[in-house]
Amino acid sequence: MTEKLETPTLAEVVDAFHTLFPPQLAAGWDASGLVAGRAAAKVNTVLFAVDALTATAEEAVAEGAQLLITHHPLLLRGAKFIPDSDYKGNVLHTLIEGGCGLLGAHTNADAAVEGVNEALCDAIGLIDREPLTEAQTQVLDGQEHAVGTGRLGTLPEEITLKELAERLAAALPATAGGLRIAGRADQPIRRVALCGGAGDSLFEAVRATDAQVYITADLRHHPASEFRETARVDGSNIALIDCSHPASESLWLRSAADRLRALLAERGFTIETKLSVLNTDPWDFTVSTGVATGQDAHSASTAAAPAWTSLTEK
Repeated sequence: MTEKLETPTLAEVVDAFHTLFPPQLAAGWDASGLVAGRAAAKVNTVLFAVDALTATAEEAVAEGAQLLITHHPLLLRGAKFIPDSDYKGNVLHTLIEGGCGLLGAHTNADAAVEGVNEALCDAIGLIDREPLTEAQTQVLDGQEHAVGTGRLGTLPEEITLKELAERLAAALPATAGGLRIAGRADQPIRRVALCGGAGDSLFEAVRATDAQVYITADLRHHPASEFRETARVDGSNIALIDCSHPASESLWLRSAADRLRALLAERGFTIETKLSVLNTDPWDFTVSTGVATGQDAHSASTAAAPAWTSLTEK
């Protein structure tokens, strides 16, 4: 006879989740952890999302969730007051009034085995993976946990930069900005460095490897330009693929949900997990520059737009 699984409390769900993604792995500046919720409350349903926004809070309540787990912490930069007139306060009031707790898992999910960066590796088929920063290992609760930001790995077969970008684009959710690529479309690629989310702080670490391309998000002009210029001068010609920040981290949600559900089942509990269907990327559409789109008040300046030549094609 199959033993009937019980409904866990919030405390039991949080304990299981932190077994998978220990808070000890979080950076000192981070604010990962339980933000709101009663420890003894029963949890039947958990919704996973990248961001804690008013829309995802409302979605969690509408889906009947008793816990919303997000990658980005709502209170990362802190808050002295949380009235509902403030968006962070509105998120918390929406969740609390709807009987839903909030848990954030940021840099601990980035660093952990089978975390954010591992999911990105899975999406493009990287093997022989290792942390991009210096690899360390911590033993927590009798289990080894990798500590390191980003990942470096190998593609099973060499492909072109364009083919890699297309493979990544097919795996990520649709966003207005898509992917931005710096490098020749036919450039051969086998060794790949990546970091889900904003990763320009790892440029030096990438340069110290044999990576032929670096996949990350939120690349700003000056750091990206200097990285590319350095790559031209030193002959490494490391290409760049710039993704939507939330899209690059969203692939982790499914694996995190599956692993949490499985671990709770091992402990005698059952829950339902759901993934947010909302696109939390802040951009809605793009317009190509340097292309006349019709006569308007600015048509004269549009017609005079300079015709730039790509540095990659020179």
